Amino acid sequence: MSDIDMLSVATIKTLAMDMIQKANSGHPGMPMGMADAAFVLWTKFLKHDPSDPDWADRDRFVLSAGHGSALLYSLLHLSGYEVSMEDLRNFRQWDSKTPGHPEYGHTCGVETTTGPLGQGISMAVGFALAEAREREEFGAAVCDHYTWAIAGDGCLMEGVAYEAASFAGHLGLGRLNVLWDDNEITIDGSTSITFTEDIPARFRAMGWDVQEIDGHDHDALVAAMHAARAEQGKPSLICCRTIIGKGSPNKQGKSASHGAPLGVDEIRLVKEGMGLDPDEHFFVPDSVRSHFTNSTSGNHVEREAWEHRLKQDPNGPAWVARRQAVDTGDIDWPTFEVGSSLATRKASHKVINAIAEGASRLIGGSADLAGSNGTNITNGGTVSRGEYSGKNINFGVREHAMAAICNGLSLHGGLHPFCATFLVFHNYMRPAVRLSALMGVPVTYVYTHDSVWLGEDGPTHQPVEQLMAMRLIPNLINIRPADAQETSEAWKVAISSESSPVTLALSRQGLEVLDRSEVPAGTGLANGAYILKGATGRVDVVLIATGSEVGLAISARDELSKEGLHARVVSMPSWEIFESQSSEYQSSVLPEGVPRVSIEAGRTSGWQRWTGIRGASVGIDRFGASAPGGEVADKLGMNVGAVVAAVKGVLG
Repeated sequence: MSDIDMLSVATIKTLAMDMIQKANSGHPGMPMGMADAAFVLWTKFLKHDPSDPDWADRDRFVLSAGHGSALLYSLLHLSGYEVSMEDLRNFRQWDSKTPGHPEYGHTCGVETTTGPLGQGISMAVGFALAEAREREEFGAAVCDHYTWAIAGDGCLMEGVAYEAASFAGHLGLGRLNVLWDDNEITIDGSTSITFTEDIPARFRAMGWDVQEIDGHDHDALVAAMHAARAEQGKPSLICCRTIIGKGSPNKQGKSASHGAPLGVDEIRLVKEGMGLDPDEHFFVPDSVRSHFTNSTSGNHVEREAWEHRLKQDPNGPAWVARRQAVDTGDIDWPTFEVGSSLATRKASHKVINAIAEGASRLIGGSADLAGSNGTNITNGGTVSRGEYSGKNINFGVREHAMAAICNGLSLHGGLHPFCATFLVFHNYMRPAVRLSALMGVPVTYVYTHDSVWLGEDGPTHQPVEQLMAMRLIPNLINIRPADAQETSEAWKVAISSESSPVTLALSRQGLEVLDRSEVPAGTGLANGAYILKGATGRVDVVLIATGSEVGLAISARDELSKEGLHARVVSMPSWEIFESQSSEYQSSVLPEGVPRVSIEAGRTSGWQRWTGIRGASVGIDRFGASAPGGEVADKLGMNVGAVVAAVKGVLG
């Protein structure tokens, strides 16, 4: 290791220590233990240009061990990104660019939000798949980059990481390179208390190329990274045996350095041990700053050469067009005959294929349920090892990784990914879906078999709480269409979304395509809720329903009319979209002072938001049962009689 390399590594460590000490909060052990590996990667291998952080052909770097964010912020600052010394001083403070864990869209140079362990490495798989697909379709002159990630012991303990790693090995994603911070320490102590399997053997069994090195030996790091880049047929795991908190006389190699500041006295000892002035804080030698600047100067030239190639390459215009916003006018949206019956999952299948014909960005698949979910793109081709240009992805039974991989596909750019499973299995995907919403990544989640109407599979497969749980996630647009027509309109919302993920809750059973002759002009699913029946005249009660229960609401309205009661039926496929409408529009749909009854085959808690204190809810506040779907729904009170009784209750 040269003197300037040694000083650079020391500077990374001191910046991280000083950030954490000033904030009196953070994780110093990982930045100190991985400073050598990160320095080698960022200065000798990573293709990136701080003057153009969004350069499409840059290497992607994912800090899966997001608790070590001080390491990433140090690297970004030293490399010349818009992360100032003042930002480092404001580590973990309100509205700073240096939050406790890296946040996409918040800090320049951060590729994805990490922190929940295992998510980063799983999203890195999505990045790598997107690169492989783009390179195969447009050629290496347009797309020729790698995905690098740093993962810790905690990342590799999480099940989602193994789901994703298995998928990556199966597809042979050779441009995915992961550095494992193998320091044998977690918060509770040595990994020996819980994490003792042979990790290299496990990854080799999953089809990865594996190297085991000293993570502080720069020559070994350089050789391993060269070998990883050369291995094009398998993803690479570089096992970096490191010492957590390396350089701290009293805390290195101990869990004490993991999640708390080292302390003023210990930091003095560290700096003295590295030959630095212990009284200097947030100090960057000019030679170190120049060293980092020089390391990226060649990338600046390479970016300009890429821009020139892009203009000259015959695939350039198609590549540019792929990255533009979707033009829904190019899509031949299917139509559905009023009065016909079609499950919304089957209507979705028709719409997916129409979108795939008119919008080349669409790519997706299901967790081993393509036939049941209706997600297969006819003649779309299938992604497989060495052949990545297909539109269909077989994710296997890997719901959690599937969602995280789709986040990576979307973040890479140029694709609109979707993934599918049964609604009840949203629970397996929820952490990744939450990150989609937090980052504002427009992934579409297709959830079928959306209620107890699915029948005989019973309560393990019948979702009753999932819809309401999804509505609790900020910036997640949830849509439960009432029929095939609303399903088509729901996909228009999903494919046009730029800053929010969208979920579609679709029926297993056939639903009648509804008559919309009474719908006020200019309204529909795009408003979140709209008047389907009873737009004019006296309104005694408003029936608000979603999905399959909209048909039930219409039947109940007909029954109430026999008793001289005038009900308005409102289809409310999306709370979130309706909440974004003006108060005037909301009042026109749900007039003040008129009692309301909600109807939805799921938990009723939360519906008070729309029914008010005078209203009532017809729903299911228990688990379902195994029997034919219609019988289960009827036994659990999803019938006309229950709705009529609820209306009479609110009307006194």
